[in-house]
Amino acid sequence: MNLIVLGAGRVGGAIALDLAANEDLDVAVVDLDPVALELLEAADIETQVVDLSDAHTVARVVENADLVVGAVPGFMGFDTVKAVLEAGKPIVDISFFPEDSADLEQIAAEAGVPCLVDCGVAPGVSNMILGRLEEQLDSTTYFECLVGGIPVERTWPWEYKAPFSPGDVIEEYMRPARMRRDGEEVVVEALSEVEQVHFPGLGTLEAFNTDGLRSLLRNCTTPNMTEKTLRYPGHAELMNILRSAGFFSSSNVQVASGSVKPRDLTEQLLFSDWQFEEGEPDMTVMRITVDGIENGEEVRHTFD
Repeated sequence: MNLIVLGAGRVGGAIALDLAANEDLDVAVVDLDPVALELLEAADIETQVVDLSDAHTVARVVENADLVVGAVPGFMGFDTVKAVLEAGKPIVDISFFPEDSADLEQIAAEAGVPCLVDCGVAPGVSNMILGRLEEQLDSTTYFECLVGGIPVERTWPWEYKAPFSPGDVIEEYMRPARMRRDGEEVVVEALSEVEQVHFPGLGTLEAFNTDGLRSLLRNCTTPNMTEKTLRYPGHAELMNILRSAGFFSSSNVQVASGSVKPRDLTEQLLFSDWQFEEGEPDMTVMRITVDGIENGEEVRHTFD
Protein backbone atom coordinates (compact mmCIF):
# COMPACT_ATOMS: atom_id res chain seq x y z
CA MET A 1 0.00 0.00 0.00
CA ASN A 2 1.30 3.45 -0.93
CA LEU A 3 0.83 6.12 1.74
CA ILE A 4 1.58 9.79 1.27
CA VAL A 5 1.96 11.95 4.37
CA LEU A 6 1.41 15.65 3.65
CA GLY A 7 3.45 17.61 6.18
CA ALA A 8 6.72 16.68 7.91
CA GLY A 9 6.30 18.80 11.04
CA ARG A 10 6.41 17.61 14.61
CA VAL A 11 3.28 15.50 14.24
CA GLY A 12 3.48 14.60 10.55
CA GLY A 13 7.05 13.42 10.97
CA ALA A 14 6.10 11.20 13.90
CA ILE A 15 3.19 9.74 11.93
CA ALA A 16 5.50 8.96 9.02
CA LEU A 17 8.02 7.19 11.27
CA ASP A 18 5.30 5.08 12.87
CA LEU A 19 3.83 4.10 9.51
CA ALA A 20 7.23 3.32 8.00
CA ALA A 21 7.84 0.76 10.77
CA ASN A 22 5.23 -1.42 9.01
CA GLU A 23 7.02 -3.32 6.25
CA ASP A 24 3.79 -3.70 4.27
CA LEU A 25 3.53 0.06 3.76
CA ASP A 26 5.44 2.23 1.30
CA VAL A 27 5.56 5.66 2.92
CA ALA A 28 6.50 8.96 1.31
CA VAL A 29 6.42 12.39 2.95
CA VAL A 30 5.92 15.77 1.28
CA ASP A 31 6.81 19.13 2.78
CA LEU A 32 8.31 22.49 1.84
CA ASP A 33 10.95 22.32 4.59
CA PRO A 34 14.03 20.33 3.47
CA VAL A 35 15.44 20.30 7.01
CA ALA A 36 12.37 18.52 8.39
CA LEU A 37 12.55 16.03 5.52
CA GLU A 38 16.23 15.27 6.14
CA LEU A 39 15.35 13.74 9.51
CA LEU A 40 13.00 11.33 7.77
CA GLU A 41 15.44 10.52 4.98
CA ALA A 42 17.81 9.28 7.68
CA ALA A 43 15.13 6.68 8.47
CA ASP A 44 15.01 5.62 4.79
CA ILE A 45 11.67 7.30 4.15
CA GLU A 46 11.08 8.71 0.66
CA THR A 47 10.62 12.48 0.68
CA GLN A 48 9.72 15.30 -1.69
CA VAL A 49 10.28 19.04 -1.24
CA VAL A 50 6.98 20.48 -2.45
CA ASP A 51 4.85 23.56 -1.78
CA LEU A 52 1.45 22.18 -0.77
CA SER A 53 -0.34 25.52 -0.92
CA ASP A 54 -1.31 24.86 -4.56
CA ALA A 55 -4.21 22.48 -5.23
CA HIS A 56 -2.80 21.26 -8.55
CA THR A 57 0.47 20.39 -6.85
CA VAL A 58 -1.37 18.46 -4.13
CA ALA A 59 -3.24 16.49 -6.80
CA ARG A 60 0.02 15.64 -8.53
CA VAL A 61 1.87 14.38 -5.44
CA VAL A 62 -1.01 12.12 -4.32
CA GLU A 63 -1.60 10.68 -7.78
CA ASN A 64 -0.21 7.22 -6.90
CA ALA A 65 -1.36 7.13 -3.28
CA ASP A 66 -3.70 4.48 -1.91
CA LEU A 67 -4.21 6.61 1.20
CA VAL A 68 -3.25 10.15 2.14
CA VAL A 69 -2.52 11.42 5.64
CA GLY A 70 -2.99 15.16 6.12
CA ALA A 71 -0.73 16.82 8.70
CA VAL A 72 -0.29 20.37 7.43
CA PRO A 73 -0.74 23.51 9.57
CA GLY A 74 -4.33 24.39 10.35
CA PHE A 75 -4.57 27.37 8.00
CA MET A 76 -3.78 25.04 5.06
CA GLY A 77 -5.81 22.07 6.25
CA PHE A 78 -9.21 22.53 4.64
CA ASP A 79 -7.91 23.42 1.17
CA THR A 80 -5.44 20.53 1.27
CA VAL A 81 -8.11 17.98 2.21
CA LYS A 82 -10.38 19.40 -0.48
CA ALA A 83 -7.65 19.05 -3.12
CA VAL A 84 -6.98 15.43 -2.11
CA LEU A 85 -10.67 14.54 -2.33
CA GLU A 86 -11.01 16.24 -5.70
CA ALA A 87 -8.10 14.07 -6.85
CA GLY A 88 -10.20 11.04 -5.85
CA LYS A 89 -8.03 9.90 -2.96
CA PRO A 90 -9.09 8.86 0.56
CA ILE A 91 -7.63 10.92 3.39
CA VAL A 92 -7.20 10.82 7.15
CA ASP A 93 -6.50 14.33 8.47
CA ILE A 94 -5.38 15.85 11.77
CA SER A 95 -5.13 19.55 10.88
CA PHE A 96 -6.84 22.11 13.13
CA PHE A 97 -8.56 24.04 10.33
CA PRO A 98 -11.21 26.67 11.16
CA GLU A 99 -13.61 25.79 8.34
CA ASP A 100 -16.61 23.47 8.78
CA SER A 101 -15.67 19.92 7.79
CA ALA A 102 -19.31 19.32 6.75
CA ASP A 103 -18.48 21.28 3.60
CA LEU A 104 -16.22 18.39 2.55
CA GLU A 105 -18.90 15.70 2.75
CA GLN A 106 -20.40 16.26 -0.70
CA ILE A 107 -16.95 16.36 -2.32
CA ALA A 108 -16.01 13.06 -0.66
CA ALA A 109 -19.33 11.49 -1.67
CA GLU A 110 -18.91 12.53 -5.30
CA ALA A 111 -15.36 11.16 -5.31
CA GLY A 112 -16.53 7.91 -3.70
CA VAL A 113 -13.77 7.96 -1.07
CA PRO A 114 -13.73 8.23 2.73
CA CYS A 115 -12.61 11.41 4.45
CA LEU A 116 -11.80 11.27 8.17
CA VAL A 117 -11.01 14.58 9.83
CA ASP A 118 -10.04 15.50 13.41
CA CYS A 119 -8.15 12.21 13.79
CA GLY A 120 -5.77 13.14 16.58
CA VAL A 121 -5.89 12.57 20.33
CA ALA A 122 -8.62 15.14 20.97
CA PRO A 123 -10.44 15.64 18.73
CA GLY A 124 -9.97 12.05 17.63
CA VAL A 125 -9.78 9.48 20.43
CA SER A 126 -12.29 11.58 22.36
CA ASN A 127 -14.75 11.34 19.46
CA MET A 128 -14.53 7.56 19.40
CA ILE A 129 -15.08 7.30 23.16
CA LEU A 130 -18.21 9.46 23.10
CA GLY A 131 -19.53 7.76 19.97
CA ARG A 132 -19.09 4.37 21.60
CA LEU A 133 -20.90 5.40 24.79
CA GLU A 134 -23.76 7.05 22.88
CA GLU A 135 -24.30 3.62 21.30
CA GLN A 136 -23.80 1.65 24.52
CA LEU A 137 -25.89 3.66 27.01
CA ASP A 138 -29.65 4.22 26.95
CA SER A 139 -28.85 7.95 26.77
CA THR A 140 -25.97 10.30 27.53
CA THR A 141 -26.42 13.57 29.40
CA TYR A 142 -22.93 15.06 29.79
CA PHE A 143 -19.55 14.88 28.04
CA GLU A 144 -16.37 16.62 29.13
CA CYS A 145 -12.92 16.31 27.60
CA LEU A 146 -9.92 17.80 29.41
CA VAL A 147 -6.74 17.35 27.39
CA GLY A 148 -3.31 18.83 26.85
CA GLY A 149 0.27 18.08 25.87
CA ILE A 150 2.84 19.42 28.33
CA PRO A 151 6.54 19.01 29.10
CA VAL A 152 7.45 16.77 32.01
CA GLU A 153 9.83 19.41 33.38
CA ARG A 154 8.40 22.86 34.13
CA THR A 155 10.79 25.64 33.06
CA TRP A 156 10.34 29.40 33.42
CA PRO A 157 8.72 31.50 31.98
CA TRP A 158 6.22 29.47 29.98
CA GLU A 159 6.21 26.07 31.72
CA TYR A 160 5.07 24.85 28.31
CA LYS A 161 6.50 23.49 25.08
CA ALA A 162 4.59 22.74 21.90
CA PRO A 163 4.45 19.24 20.41
CA PHE A 164 3.07 20.86 17.25
CA SER A 165 3.13 24.21 15.44
CA PRO A 166 3.12 27.28 17.75
CA GLY A 167 0.85 28.92 15.17
CA ASP A 168 -1.82 26.27 15.80
CA VAL A 169 -1.37 26.66 19.56
CA ILE A 170 -1.99 30.41 19.25
CA GLU A 171 -5.00 29.65 17.07
CA GLU A 172 -6.42 27.61 19.95
CA TYR A 173 -6.11 30.66 22.18
CA MET A 174 -7.76 32.99 19.65
CA ARG A 175 -10.62 30.99 18.15
CA PRO A 176 -14.02 31.21 19.93
CA ALA A 177 -14.87 27.95 21.68
CA ARG A 178 -18.13 26.20 20.80
CA MET A 179 -19.89 24.19 23.53
CA ARG A 180 -23.34 22.65 24.04
CA ARG A 181 -25.31 23.50 27.15
CA ASP A 182 -28.82 22.21 27.82
CA GLY A 183 -29.12 21.17 24.20
CA GLU A 184 -28.15 24.58 22.78
CA GLU A 185 -24.85 25.45 21.13
CA VAL A 186 -23.12 28.37 22.83
CA VAL A 187 -19.91 30.21 21.99
CA VAL A 188 -17.49 31.32 24.69
CA GLU A 189 -14.11 33.01 24.63
CA ALA A 190 -11.00 30.83 24.42
CA LEU A 191 -8.88 30.79 27.61
CA SER A 192 -12.05 31.46 29.65
CA GLU A 193 -13.62 29.67 32.65
CA VAL A 194 -10.26 28.56 34.06
CA GLU A 195 -10.48 25.81 36.69
CA GLN A 196 -7.94 23.69 38.52
CA VAL A 197 -8.08 19.90 38.15
CA HIS A 198 -6.14 17.37 40.21
CA PHE A 199 -4.62 14.26 38.64
CA PRO A 200 -3.35 11.59 41.07
CA GLY A 201 0.36 10.99 40.67
CA LEU A 202 0.79 14.13 38.59
CA GLY A 203 -0.59 17.05 40.56
CA THR A 204 -2.80 20.01 39.74
CA LEU A 205 -3.25 21.37 36.24
CA GLU A 206 -5.51 24.15 34.97
CA ALA A 207 -8.22 23.72 32.35
CA PHE A 208 -9.66 26.44 30.11
CA ASN A 209 -12.07 26.60 27.19
CA THR A 210 -10.86 25.89 23.65
CA ASP A 211 -12.64 24.94 20.42
CA GLY A 212 -12.00 21.20 20.48
CA LEU A 213 -15.49 19.72 20.13
CA ARG A 214 -15.75 20.57 16.43
CA SER A 215 -17.50 17.75 14.51
CA LEU A 216 -18.82 16.24 17.77
CA LEU A 217 -21.35 19.07 17.88
CA ARG A 218 -22.75 17.88 14.56
CA ASN A 219 -22.44 14.12 14.95
CA CYS A 220 -23.35 13.50 18.61
CA THR A 221 -26.56 14.15 20.52
CA THR A 222 -25.35 14.52 24.12
CA PRO A 223 -27.08 17.70 25.41
CA ASN A 224 -24.14 19.01 27.47
CA MET A 225 -20.65 18.95 25.92
CA THR A 226 -17.47 20.74 27.02
CA GLU A 227 -13.85 20.65 25.89
CA LYS A 228 -10.99 22.30 27.76
CA THR A 229 -7.22 22.42 27.28
CA LEU A 230 -4.89 21.42 30.11
CA ARG A 231 -1.71 23.29 31.07
CA TYR A 232 0.34 23.91 34.19
CA PRO A 233 -1.34 26.54 36.41
CA GLY A 234 -0.75 30.14 35.32
CA HIS A 235 -0.46 29.49 31.59
CA ALA A 236 -3.90 30.85 30.71
CA GLU A 237 -3.17 34.15 32.43
CA LEU A 238 0.13 34.53 30.54
CA MET A 239 -1.59 33.84 27.22
CA ASN A 240 -4.44 36.20 28.09
CA ILE A 241 -1.90 38.97 28.75
CA LEU A 242 -0.22 38.43 25.37
CA ARG A 243 -3.56 38.28 23.57
CA SER A 244 -4.94 41.38 25.30
CA ALA A 245 -1.75 43.31 24.59
CA GLY A 246 -2.04 42.57 20.86
CA PHE A 247 0.82 40.09 20.48
CA PHE A 248 -1.50 37.59 18.76
CA SER A 249 -2.93 40.18 16.35
CA SER A 250 -2.62 39.63 12.59
CA SER A 251 -3.09 43.35 11.81
CA ASN A 252 -0.01 45.19 10.54
CA VAL A 253 1.76 47.48 12.99
CA GLN A 254 4.10 50.20 11.78
CA VAL A 255 7.50 50.19 13.52
CA ALA A 256 10.73 52.02 12.79
CA SER A 257 12.04 49.25 10.54
CA GLY A 258 8.79 48.89 8.59
CA SER A 259 5.48 47.04 8.94
CA VAL A 260 5.08 43.85 10.95
CA LYS A 261 2.27 41.54 12.06
CA PRO A 262 2.63 41.02 15.83
CA ARG A 263 1.47 37.41 15.56
CA ASP A 264 4.19 36.55 13.02
CA LEU A 265 6.84 37.90 15.37
CA THR A 266 5.31 36.18 18.40
CA GLU A 267 5.21 32.83 16.62
CA GLN A 268 8.84 33.21 15.57
CA LEU A 269 9.98 34.06 19.10
CA LEU A 270 7.90 31.33 20.73
CA PHE A 271 8.99 28.69 18.23
CA SER A 272 12.48 28.47 19.74
CA ASP A 273 11.29 28.81 23.36
CA TRP A 274 8.63 26.11 22.87
CA GLN A 275 10.92 23.61 21.12
CA PHE A 276 11.61 20.35 22.92
CA GLU A 277 15.27 19.51 23.32
CA GLU A 278 16.52 16.31 21.71
CA GLY A 279 15.28 13.43 23.86
CA GLU A 280 13.33 15.69 26.22
CA PRO A 281 10.22 13.88 27.51
CA ASP A 282 6.72 15.26 27.18
CA MET A 283 3.35 13.83 28.12
CA THR A 284 -0.25 14.00 27.03
CA VAL A 285 -2.85 14.18 29.79
CA MET A 286 -6.51 13.50 29.04
CA ARG A 287 -9.56 12.95 31.20
CA ILE A 288 -12.89 12.19 29.56
CA THR A 289 -16.08 12.08 31.61
CA VAL A 290 -19.41 10.83 30.24
CA ASP A 291 -22.63 10.77 32.29
CA GLY A 292 -25.71 8.90 31.16
CA ILE A 293 -28.47 6.41 31.86
CA GLU A 294 -27.90 2.66 31.64
CA ASN A 295 -30.66 0.15 32.49
CA GLY A 296 -32.57 2.96 34.18
CA GLU A 297 -29.66 3.91 36.44
CA GLU A 298 -27.47 7.04 36.38
CA VAL A 299 -23.88 6.11 35.48
CA ARG A 300 -20.58 7.93 35.03
CA HIS A 301 -17.72 6.70 32.88
CA THR A 302 -14.33 8.34 33.43
CA PHE A 303 -11.25 7.75 31.27
CA ASP A 304 -7.85 9.03 32.44
